[in-house]
Amino acid sequence: MKLVFSEAVADPSRYVYPYAVWAFPEPTESPADLFAAGFLPSAPDLSRFYMGRQLRVPLGEWRTSSENRRVLRKAGNLQCELVPRDRFDLTPERRAAWLAFAEARFGSGVMSAARLDRLLAGRVISHLLVFRDGDGDGPERGVALLYLEPPRMAYYYYAFYDLSDSGSHLGMAMMTRAVAWAQESGLGHLHLGTCYAERALYKTQFEPIEFFNGHRWSRNRDELRHLLRTQPETHRLESPEYQSFLDGGLSAAAAVSPFRVSLSASS
Repeated sequence: MKLVFSEAVADPSRYVYPYAVWAFPEPTESPADLFAAGFLPSAPDLSRFYMGRQLRVPLGEWRTSSENRRVLRKAGNLQCELVPRDRFDLTPERRAAWLAFAEARFGSGVMSAARLDRLLAGRVISHLLVFRDGDGDGPERGVALLYLEPPRMAYYYYAFYDLSDSGSHLGMAMMTRAVAWAQESGLGHLHLGTCYAERALYKTQFEPIEFFNGHRWSRNRDELRHLLRTQPETHRLESPEYQSFLDGGLSAAAAVSPFRVSLSASS
């Protein structure tokens, strides 16, 4: 991959000069390579990715917990079917319901009709998971947008469902059922998006869960909670509190980093 660093808001008084890390896949790389390196898609055609604190479930080790089973019981006989994007019937009713969901769930303007259309037309959505009560002809409960690259991974991107169905915790049940489906399908990982606020901790109700911390995948839940609940004065890696999570210190963090840059001479 090629990396480009996009300048973000600087704070010279604290010697903080941040750059967002963008990755551009090279011809020999697949999107799964960039997901594995800690990147998420930032362009619907998968031409550009960004580094972020994302979550994934290592499916080979995942086992249902009592909480996972409780969530699925409350949702009833929730089943899912994988549908390729080009075979999915996006009716006007579905599209309108999804946009109404996005307005209520994410806020005004976050998911415009144009953005939804771009996502569904791009490579970033290869399949959809359709959730129903029971098998086959049961009523539809929700739909999740996926990027699927078997056998390595799937990306559980956006999910749409009836927000009035709050008693069954349908959104959490859909995600839990998707984790089970991904494991049954022989995938290596299911990626669940970013975790930058405590309200996103619902995504961590799986064991094990991993998050990308900038230099490796970590399973340390205390580290994740520390990241969510603290704001560093300068750079995170310079914080003594955060350094306590680095087994072996900064040199060890650099040693396990998957990134190695070979600089070419510039004219």
